[in-house]
Amino acid sequence: MSNTWKIYLLTLISFLVGTSQFAIVGILDKVAVSVGVSVSAAGQLITVFALANAIGTPIVILATAKTDRRRQLLMALDIILLGSILVALPGFAFLMVSYIVLGVGTGVFVVTAYATAANLAPPGRQGRAMSNVSLGFSASLVFGVPIGRVVAAAYDWKVIFWVIGFLTLLGIFAVARAIPSKQAPVPLGEQFALLKNPKIAFALGVTLFVFIGYSVMNTYIPPFLTSVMSVGERNVSFILFALGTASLIGSKLGGFLSDRIGTARTLVGDMVVHALVLALLSLVARTTVVAIPLLMLWAIAAWTFAPTQNFNLLSLAPEASGIVLSLNSSFVQLGFAAGAAIGGIAVGGSVLAISWIGATSVAIAVCVAAISFGLARMMPKHSTER
Repeated sequence: MSNTWKIYLLTLISFLVGTSQFAIVGILDKVAVSVGVSVSAAGQLITVFALANAIGTPIVILATAKTDRRRQLLMALDIILLGSILVALPGFAFLMVSYIVLGVGTGVFVVTAYATAANLAPPGRQGRAMSNVSLGFSASLVFGVPIGRVVAAAYDWKVIFWVIGFLTLLGIFAVARAIPSKQAPVPLGEQFALLKNPKIAFALGVTLFVFIGYSVMNTYIPPFLTSVMSVGERNVSFILFALGTASLIGSKLGGFLSDRIGTARTLVGDMVVHALVLALLSLVARTTVVAIPLLMLWAIAAWTFAPTQNFNLLSLAPEASGIVLSLNSSFVQLGFAAGAAIGGIAVGGSVLAISWIGATSVAIAVCVAAISFGLARMMPKHSTER
């Protein structure tokens, strides 16, 4: 098997791994009913997943610092398989435990897959190889969420995780045969040393606040659609698919705009649009013909940010690309965790409040970005423009 196909294999498994995280978003209301808790309580599954991902991933990577990447990938898939099995056990407590396990497994796999793909790629094409892994992960949002909703409507929602578990088992055999056994990951201490660089620290702060704003809204999309916008159950899956497609467009748009107008302008303009759309949604949410296009624009803006921010961070630390992207991944998950937790509190009062909270968080990100780009100009080592 050539290295190109090995990278595609990692991309395919990344899609599977991402589905284990995002599928719950489309079925949150059904899960809540199934285990006898409120939607806001069920939303904390996303919180514990993201916290386990952000905190557990570096701990596991540190503990296995001398392990080669193939073994790390296999270990991550073993953990995901265990999490998929635990979902089948009855009760909300087991479901919480399963999502903690899935969070750790997903984090370890994604970070290791980025580094492995870069190592497998020929010189000068490492960034493209890493973007393939990212595309597989983001594609899980496009297809995983609506597919999960459709499967949950036709069968028990746990069927989704049974399928994920079976495919993960196949992935274990594929990785064992295809991925070479060499090169251990970078130690955690070396990763954290980058946080001493104020340009990188503030840039990661931008990631945190943007994904808090995104997660607040994204986690509670089904109840927002059904209770605020009065969308019928049959149409929820179609809207989720449309939002997923919009996110895929955003992923491609980020790279295009960065090449045309520069990373800094793309990031700031994107975040301004993101914040304004969320603020407008709170005002026109009950007008479906206006709100749905705004939701699609929101998804485009949110996912335009992700690849653009990767380009930005790579330009700040090109000599440590794998490390800085790993750190960014942890801050993305911290944002997911905080957003889901804050949103869970907000929906207890009014689901409509989540769009205002999201807009405020992204507006804060714009302010942090201004500081970050100001530092980049004052301390020019690498340009922030591609």
